[in-house]
Amino acid sequence: MAKQISYRQELLRKLIHLSSLWMVVSLGILPRSWNVCLFAVLLFGQVMIEYGYYKKWPLLVSTYGRFFSRMLRESETGETFRLSGAPYVIAAALMVALLFERTISMVALSTMLIGDTCAALIGRKFGRHKINEGTKSIEGAIAFWISSAAVLAFFVNIYSQPPAFAIMGVFGLTVAMLAEIYEKQIKMDDNFSIPLAMGISLSLARFLPVG
Repeated sequence: MAKQISYRQELLRKLIHLSSLWMVVSLGILPRSWNVCLFAVLLFGQVMIEYGYYKKWPLLVSTYGRFFSRMLRESETGETFRLSGAPYVIAAALMVALLFERTISMVALSTMLIGDTCAALIGRKFGRHKINEGTKSIEGAIAFWISSAAVLAFFVNIYSQPPAFAIMGVFGLTVAMLAEIYEKQIKMDDNFSIPLAMGISLSLARFLPVG
């Protein structure tokens, strides 16, 4: 079994995860083309930084390594080059910017950032009832669902979305929760599966015969 990072480092890692909420704001105020360009450049830059750290480029070892090395999981520090979670988050922002309209992309990305953070921290600290071969917990799944529902409610109220949007949002976050639980089985990083589930579900709301 892979060695876990400490809870403190997990907390710091997730705080960095949450700091990516600025991308939700960007989705809300900048034109789609600007966001696509911005996220594409950031993605390329982040991948190059991590590759440079893997190749032990002195500047990156002394800067990136100094601040983030203890937050990296064992799978991200092996002999084989593997990306950390950061490029996946940026790639998810790029994906929703390309695929979905403004409000839907904001909900989809917010759900991933906030729901995944709550699931990880609550599940790690209070997860007693393990599921999926002990990789996830019922407590973490509940934390994901509740926090994601709060995100959905926020956007429904702020942007005065119709009932169909809320209904399909609840369906989407439930599918997203299952995708997060069974990430290993579906072989899709939850940074992608969560916003995809939400985005596709919310996009289908227009076809629901409800207000």
